[in-house]
Amino acid sequence: MTTTEPAGPPVTGPERAGGDHDHAVHGYHKQKDEHLKRLRRIEGQIRGLQRMVDEDVYCIDVLTQVSASTKALQSFALQLLEEHLRHCVAAAAVKGGDEIDAKVEEATKAIARMMRT
Repeated sequence: MTTTEPAGPPVTGPERAGGDHDHAVHGYHKQKDEHLKRLRRIEGQIRGLQRMVDEDVYCIDVLTQVSASTKALQSFALQLLEEHLRHCVAAAAVKGGDEIDAKVEEATKAIARMMRT
């Protein structure tokens, strides 16, 4: 049996598709199926919005659906943030050092982005 060496150094930083996070399992992993189900439901709401516009539904009714879709995404984001704090930030706190500072700063920026929307 032969082993192969990696073609080069691992891709890290902004070049990496998932960002620069080295955790193989993220905080949302245990609820992944539930999250996907929820996101599919939100996707259905968005498709409903497209259909409403296509069918020339009254603008206030479309806006009501936009509001419901927005709230569903915000709720999902809050749940994901909570899981990030419980898993990723808590793990960094155990390690201590610069990692906890980086994770807290990262979470703070994520909260700031959420508040701007």
